[in-house]
This record gives sequence, structure tokens and C-alpha cells, in this order.
Amino acid sequence: MRPDDLLVHRAQPRCDLLFNDVHVIDPRMRVDQRLDVLVRDGHIVDLSEPGALISEAQAAGIEVMSGEGRHLLPAFFDPHVHLRTPGQEHKEDLETGTRAAAAGGYAAIVAMPNTDPVLDSAPLLRSLRAAAAREANVSVAFLAAITQGLRGEELTEMAELRAEGALGFTDDGKPVSSAGMLRKALQYQRLCGGVLALHEEDPSLSAGGSMREGPVAATLGLTGIPSVSESTMVARDAELALYEGARVHFQHLSTAASVQAVSAAKAAGARLSAEVSPHHLLLTEDAVRCLDTRMKMNPPLGSEQDRRALIDGLRSGVIDCVATDHAPHAREEKEVPFEQAPMGTTGLETAFAAMHTKLVLTGELSLGTLVQRLTAGAELFGLAPFTVARGQSANLALVDLNARWVAGEHGWESRSQNCCLAGELLSGRVLLTIADGGIAYRQRAFAVVRS
Repeated sequence: MRPDDLLVHRAQPRCDLLFNDVHVIDPRMRVDQRLDVLVRDGHIVDLSEPGALISEAQAAGIEVMSGEGRHLLPAFFDPHVHLRTPGQEHKEDLETGTRAAAAGGYAAIVAMPNTDPVLDSAPLLRSLRAAAAREANVSVAFLAAITQGLRGEELTEMAELRAEGALGFTDDGKPVSSAGMLRKALQYQRLCGGVLALHEEDPSLSAGGSMREGPVAATLGLTGIPSVSESTMVARDAELALYEGARVHFQHLSTAASVQAVSAAKAAGARLSAEVSPHHLLLTEDAVRCLDTRMKMNPPLGSEQDRRALIDGLRSGVIDCVATDHAPHAREEKEVPFEQAPMGTTGLETAFAAMHTKLVLTGELSLGTLVQRLTAGAELFGLAPFTVARGQSANLALVDLNARWVAGEHGWESRSQNCCLAGELLSGRVLLTIADGGIAYRQRAFAVVRS
């Protein structure tokens, strides 16, 4: 199966439109300038000086979108999303989750296997891919489980799952606690391919914890999860990956020590990549003081020192990409005492705007770096990255960086509302998302100028 065939979505009309005089930013193509961008039959067919393509668009009766004051970016790729299908559709499903992704500027996402039942068999993967081909608004790939039932006791039939279309493997939601079991998975991976994505947590250290161990947890009287629960596992598994010559991706890093461990392992020649989630870049354990269960996630929010290290790691490239770890929960599941609430926050609809507001506008990241990190996940999993280039299928996000909006003020595209950034005033909004040549999202108030 070809790499791009691992992405599936429902068939939709391929669009014809002209972005007139729009500021294009694509770090991979080294483009940062105002251009006309013409899309025909879902493909980018021309990029020219502003105004140069209007006559052609008018002659063909193509929609014209004014780009004045707006930016056109390669659409984003999220390597870590929970769609809750099968078994937990009251939280999210393929249609609502991909609708939320499109509203956030994402043209492709990767779904995790900690569903009910767990995605650990080829027939279930076949069924999910068929469902995505009917229901998904943007492209979806699936990671299958590393171990049967996520129990860490017996490997899945990884070769069979790869042949059926698994992009890679993860026990996300749980770690592979046994070093011996992980080593077997790494050896199996060398035979069948696909990236192993690892949720790093030592359950003997984290069990019973609700937030990061430290002064805030002590003040609130909550059982803490020590940072070494994550960082010691990162160090262990980086060493195993180096020893086996295997390809490993570390999910949702949250501690300064984890960043240091990844940096050291990369310098030693390990084939590693790593992701960080927006909430760990923007919030700290202090946000838990209000006991809002939307602030409860795994890994938990860390210290300001951790947050600074994560930003530095993302800027330098030690951390390769941003992943939302979009984790929907039903309202009643979160409306319980903090200790009893499930862990997880949604984030697809707010990721770009929140990081633009709190990292780009503050000067901590350049816009180009943010765009690169929001799109890099595709390459890490062996897929072609989205680019704004002639001949490419259109995977584009049109954004207004000056638009100010309150997260969640007018509801969500996601079925769930447990976003830790709800109520935040954000700057920068996705107006339109094109996924594989079709319009997947258009902001309701965004008017189209017809030629």
C-alpha cells in the first residue's frame, strides 16, 4: 500500500477558486510573499504576482477570494487525535472529529487506537477505514495498538495490520511498561515498517495522580504525578530505540527532562522524533488552582520551567511537531470532582489561534516556525507534507491573523466541549480549509466574492 493511500476521507467535490493577493507562507517551499494562488479541480495550478490571475479566473467563472489582510498556509497535520470511534461516539465520532479538525485548519489527522474495542485487529481496522471513507471531512490515518487490548502482554499482528493500512502503532493512553515487550515490538517494527508512537509514563510512579506533583498539588491536597514518571521512560525507550536501530516517536512531551533526554538521544544517533501539545506550551500547573476539570490531562500540566523548555525545544527542532492530543469527553464525565474526572482536553479548533496569540505575537516563535511544526507530523510518519506549490493537491488553510474571537463563544464543531482554552480571547482565525482538493470548512460569516 502506498503511503498516501493510508489516508482516507469521504469523496467530496473538488474545488475551483482563486485566492487573490493573499500572503502565502510555506517554510518548506521558502515562500513568504503576496501572491495569487489558483486552484483548479482541487489542484494548485498557478502562483503568480498579485492580480495576475484575475482575468483567467473571470473567464472561467471561478470563485475569487479576496486575500487582502489574509494569509494562505499549507493545511495542518495532527499526528495525535482521539476520535472515540468505535464505542464512545457519545464523545466524538469520525464526522464530528474531522469537522472540528477542518475548523482548526487541519487537512489530515491520525486517530489513536484506545477505543472500545481497542483497534488491535485487521478486521476492525478495515471497518474503520471504510467508515472514514464514508464520513470523514478530512483525511484520517489510523495507528493500531502495539499490544493486544493495550494490556502490554502480547504483541498485535503488526505485519497484518500494516498490510491492512495501519500508519503505525501505539498503546497511547497507556505505556508499554515492560522493556522486554517494547524491545520485541521494536524488532517486529523493523520487519513490517511503521512508526512506534510511545505514551511515556511509569504507572508505578503515576498511579492515582491527578496533576503534576509539586507545590500546587500540595496546596490543593491532590495526589501528584512526578515528572520522572515521564522522563525516565523517555530515557529508557530512547536507549532501546538506539540499541535496536528502530524508529520511535515520543508523544506529548511535558517535562524539561524529557526534552533533554530526546536531545541527547538524537545527538547519539537515535532515530527519534517528538511532539508537544498546545496546552503544555501555553499553560502550567497553576491553571489547576481553579479545579476546572478541563485542566486535567495526561501528561499533566507542568511547571513554568517545563513550559519554557518545551517552547525552546520546539523552536530548536529537538521537538519536531505540534500534536493536539484532542481528547473529547462528555459533559457529565467532566462535571465531577477533579480527582474523579477523566483526563483529556479538546484542542483541534483552538490550536493554531492559541499558539499564534500566545507564542507568535509574543515573539517566542516565528509564524514560519509555527506553520512548519504544525505540518511536520506528516513527514515523521512517512507521508508527503502539504505544500503550496504548483501541481500539488490543494491542502490549504486561509487564516485572518487579525481576527479576534473568544474560544467556544459560539459553540464547537466537536461533539465535546472540554477545551482547556474555552473563554480565552484569541487572535487569528481559520476562515477556510481545503482538504485534498475539496472545501472541508468555511467559516459561516466568511463571504466569497464571485467574479
